Amino acid sequence: MPRGSRYLREGFTFHLTHTRPCLYVFLDEGGNLDFSPHGTRYLSLTSISTVRPFFFDPPLIELRYDLIESGLDMPRFHASEDRQVVRDQVFKSILVHDGQIHVDSIIVDKTQLPDGMKKVEHLYPIALAQLLKELVLPSYNLALFTEVIVITDTLPVDRRRKAVEKGIKLTLAAALSTGTRYRIHHHPSASCMGLQVADYCNWAIYRKWQSGDARSHGTIHRLIRNERPFTQGGVNGGS
Repeated sequence: MPRGSRYLREGFTFHLTHTRPCLYVFLDEGGNLDFSPHGTRYLSLTSISTVRPFFFDPPLIELRYDLIESGLDMPRFHASEDRQVVRDQVFKSILVHDGQIHVDSIIVDKTQLPDGMKKVEHLYPIALAQLLKELVLPSYNLALFTEVIVITDTLPVDRRRKAVEKGIKLTLAAALSTGTRYRIHHHPSASCMGLQVADYCNWAIYRKWQSGDARSHGTIHRLIRNERPFTQGGVNGGS
């Protein structure tokens, strides 16, 4: 639907009034938040950022239904669960228009964290702030965008959801000019190809760090704009 057009359906009116694009940031994580010796060593926080139209939607939707018609049950693409033959095709679809998404990632080595940071509500806001403020947002002229829309997978744990929202809100409120709005949404990943692309990119990065398997990382390497270890000092070395 062209911008500014009017969409009428069963009495519902929807009107896009803005002419500048929105910047979309889709977030995903790898590893777990178990800080005991039984947990994963690494936690990865990865974003893909892009604008509409989303080039990856049509080929991935077609691929999903091709796979369904071949006999597979594919409610969504999920890298850690999908067969390798499926992963290969998903990565191929993502790479077709590789200049239209940018991947940024922060890697947390949980074994190096002080005890005071081994809590979701302490670690998440700082790590997300590093990802967004130091890696994602400086790459854009934010004055060109009407709005920054951040979308994460649905977060069932309330304290984790609050920690995620705190990190995003503090960063965006400080980084954006008064003329640029922002919003945060938590959507089921099955409803959003952007989240599924973020899942695949994050999985490839996480696998390299956690298990030393860099095959998929090599496949998407040219999409990765930033991949950096988490620093304990906070954003820009602050406290």
